[in-house]
Amino acid sequence: MATISDVAHRAGVSTATVSRALNGKSTVDPELAARVQSAAAELGYRPNGPARNLRKQATAVLALIISDVENPFFTAVARGVEDVAHAAGYSLVLCNSDDEPAKEREYIDVALQERVAGILLTPTGDADSAELLARYALPVVAVDRPLPDSTGDAVLVDSRRAAEQAVLHLAEQGYRRIGCLTGPRGVLTADDRLAGYRGGLRAAGLAGSDELVRRSEFRATGAEAAARSLLAEAAPDALLVANNAMAVGVLAALAELGRRPGRDVGVVAFDDAPWTTLIDPPLTVVAQPAYDMGALAARLLLDRIAGARGEVSTSTLSAHLVPRGSSTRG
Repeated sequence: MATISDVAHRAGVSTATVSRALNGKSTVDPELAARVQSAAAELGYRPNGPARNLRKQATAVLALIISDVENPFFTAVARGVEDVAHAAGYSLVLCNSDDEPAKEREYIDVALQERVAGILLTPTGDADSAELLARYALPVVAVDRPLPDSTGDAVLVDSRRAAEQAVLHLAEQGYRRIGCLTGPRGVLTADDRLAGYRGGLRAAGLAGSDELVRRSEFRATGAEAAARSLLAEAAPDALLVANNAMAVGVLAALAELGRRPGRDVGVVAFDDAPWTTLIDPPLTVVAQPAYDMGALAARLLLDRIAGARGEVSTSTLSAHLVPRGSSTRG
């Protein structure tokens, strides 16, 4: 079955333009509208109808679209969502966007076609996805990152403050040349953690420099390469790492170079995971309330589905530092 993303790709326009064109909006350029109509006809695409019918035909199913279920943080988020959803009589469908806007839109298309009751997602930041959700007025709650232009309820963590506290902890341990490995530019959690890192340096009276910062995707492979580059070119004595998947890559790079966490290079990483206490030395982490985030997001979504909520809201939870051996001089 063709999706709205297929039509958009064939016509060379956004999914939002497809929606407007197929619903006869006068704001769409006639030439673009003709291309959309032609692409829809060629693909055999049929719109699902207006939002009010979508809501009436909704099933007792929720869709959870996250960036990577292999990341223990999102695994815990998913568990929190499922526990609340199941207790309320809802089933859950889990999707991985891999932080790819096109993949995110495909899953949103599927969710619309399957008449899910609501969506929880970790947004990639794609405006077309937000417009598509708004077009169908489907109940949605963002988790970990807000939707563009704050178009829906959100459950977040104060990443900036947590990163600042992590840097202050490293400074208190005697580290002076602290580096940062964070995620892709434009991803709010990555940018917030970088901003918190810089704020922590200022609060500790330490000099900051762009040479001490590297970005990569939120995965081990990219972080390993970024860590090798940072260690070779900037010689940091400590590292703040933006998530636990990246931390795996950083620890691999340190092992390859014969550098021991804590003794040679201090390491603090976002997100706790079962393996972080099993390594030597154990990893110092910024523990985020992932399960609580998922559970709260699910409750907000169910309230929104039931019509029990009014204004859009943002709930911001706190993270806390768990000091262990990887950030202790020794």
